[in-house]
Amino acid sequence: MILTKQYRCIHSSSCQCTKGHLSEDVIFLVFQQLNWNPKLIAALSCACKWFDDLAKRVLWKEFCRTRAPKMMLDLQSNGSHSVDGNWRALGKLLIYCSGCKNGGLFNSIQIPGHFVPKTRFSRTSGKSFLLPQCRTDVLYVSDPCEHFDEGEEGDVGFFRGVFKSFSMSKVRKMLIKRGAQLHPTEVCPYCKAKLWNMLQAKMIPQSASCRLGSYEDCVEYYVCLNGHMLGICTLLPLTDSE
Repeated sequence: MILTKQYRCIHSSSCQCTKGHLSEDVIFLVFQQLNWNPKLIAALSCACKWFDDLAKRVLWKEFCRTRAPKMMLDLQSNGSHSVDGNWRALGKLLIYCSGCKNGGLFNSIQIPGHFVPKTRFSRTSGKSFLLPQCRTDVLYVSDPCEHFDEGEEGDVGFFRGVFKSFSMSKVRKMLIKRGAQLHPTEVCPYCKAKLWNMLQAKMIPQSASCRLGSYEDCVEYYVCLNGHMLGICTLLPLTDSE
């Protein structure tokens, strides 16, 4: 069943949503039994503003903690109880490949975004995407989501990631120091924040293509104001032995 989100519902005593309404504790227990199913959390969010707030505040956080427990502990280990952006954005980043569209960030091809059942995020891999002077920053990056035989582009890989405490990172300070410009129209597909182009800022090291298994001059990625990263690369062809 597809629900239309009710933005104006404030869940007051006169609201229709309160009829037979369950408490937060009961909803928590129900979704715990459902193993924090992201599709059901998204459906609940569409019911009304109150349910949407509950999902953002509680359910998406538990989903993230269940899906990537060690990563979430690390992202919050600086003493903060919040994540840059919000939990819903981070939950989407864990399970959604953004793809690309004509005229968008990667405007040469069009590949629809899609959900991915499982993705590995690595802090070690993240070091390969940082310049040497920024490698004290913590960045988690996914393995590339592979899309084969995409016309002239060949085999394409999409990857995504997230910085820990991006507002205090060396990458952010360097972007500002270099006067990097935010993209004039496109925004982060996960949190809707503005984006910096790391290629234009000349902040993509050669080690990124080695980690991705891609051509050196065919790697591009963006970082948003909340520290979410999304990128594209052209993958090297596999040999017969691979």
